[in-house]
Amino acid sequence: MVSKRPVAFALTGLATVALLAACGETAGDEAVETAAVEEGEPDAVAQRQELLEGMGDAFTVIREQLEGDGDVEAIAAAAATLNTNAVQFVEFFPEGTSMSAGADTEALDTIWEDPEGFAAAHQRLMDESAKMVEAAASGDLEQIGAQVMPLGMSCGNCHDTYRYDDEA
Repeated sequence: MVSKRPVAFALTGLATVALLAACGETAGDEAVETAAVEEGEPDAVAQRQELLEGMGDAFTVIREQLEGDGDVEAIAAAAATLNTNAVQFVEFFPEGTSMSAGADTEALDTIWEDPEGFAAAHQRLMDESAKMVEAAASGDLEQIGAQVMPLGMSCGNCHDTYRYDDEA
């Protein structure tokens, strides 16, 4: 049986909260679902925002479970959502959908000015979210907790470089 509150979480508690908070808003008790993305939908900004919001909600579930009950099934579902959305959202960044182009978004022109860097940041996010899926599948809360920081850092790295920070 897996301990619901391993001592190792005390070491990552504050860092975990900070990193996960940077990746999403608090979702409360809302269910996390993978955003349905329909082909041919003309509003790429809305689609990517839906996927990114789903990722934020998934981070919130993971954070809440690591701080609370440690429900590995809830963590696994959230990790799967996060990974699925991480793979999909990059397809919804066509040219002309930046903040400076007038789109209702926080996406900076740096995305299109530095496509190699954006692709590398996206790959890192996909890699780290896949590792979270693996950690969640293990059922080991310590392994899950250890993956939170690298995953959160991959999220924060992209936000720091490619997203407008209205709180700076």
